[in-house]
Amino acid sequence: MPVINHPIKKTTLAAHKQLSYEQLASAWLSSDGWEVLIPAIDHGKKTDLVVADDSNYYRIQIKSIETNDESVSVENKWKGSKIDYVIYFSRSADWGYIAPAFEQCKKRLNSEDHIRFHAHPKHFLKAFKQI
Repeated sequence: MPVINHPIKKTTLAAHKQLSYEQLASAWLSSDGWEVLIPAIDHGKKTDLVVADDSNYYRIQIKSIETNDESVSVENKWKGSKIDYVIYFSRSADWGYIAPAFEQCKKRLNSEDHIRFHAHPKHFLKAFKQI
């Protein structure tokens, strides 16, 4: 069985974990028939994924958070960028939220305009269809 023989830096591991959630959302959306475009560089534009059907394009930011508390306040880290939705994944529980990009500096994660999903493709795609 393969074993990592060289320890990875905490900052590098954090980047790997974040990227894994972007790839997970990409795979789930692709499996539902969405065309998923991944920018080569997302610095400045804050766009992790662009999903498209025949006539609509949606710019999406993916965030992972280390919490079990669904009422936590999440920060607006895309201010000034034109994104449509933010998808949050909990790293410590099996749930997430799909939120329209908001203008406030902070907003409660479980706000009534955010859509909760269980971290499973069937539940995620059902939630995504509600936006």
